[in-house]
Amino acid sequence: MSALSPDEWESLCDGCGKCCLIRLEDDETNEVYTTDAHCRLFDNGSCRCSDYENRKAKVPDCVILKPSTVSALKWMPRTCAYRLVSEGKDLPDWHHLKTGRFETIHEVGMSVQGATVSEVGLSEDELISRITVWPGEPDWDE
Repeated sequence: MSALSPDEWESLCDGCGKCCLIRLEDDETNEVYTTDAHCRLFDNGSCRCSDYENRKAKVPDCVILKPSTVSALKWMPRTCAYRLVSEGKDLPDWHHLKTGRFETIHEVGMSVQGATVSEVGLSEDELISRITVWPGEPDWDE
């Protein structure tokens, strides 16, 4: 992965939006849970960051994915192309680099497009009630 150019690296993103969801960590077990609430910069329609270039300045805890760090981010979705490539696995059949179409991920239901709410104004208790298991993740009933 370190041999990829910046453009090649960016092209791996499948646009699922799952990495932009709010996660909660259990202080006792260290388990990480994903909610259906998205970062305030996430555009629910396009499934992309609304200010990608300035995201770290506006959301200080935003994680910038790098080839050198992606394998350590165990919370990354199991369907994430960055994670799959770092684990030496193939991209899924619906990935745009295989289909030639960015819409395929949404058509097959593997993105969060239109299925999330903004984190803005949600309390921790409300976030807890929004814990969700997404398609392609463990414990999801297909």
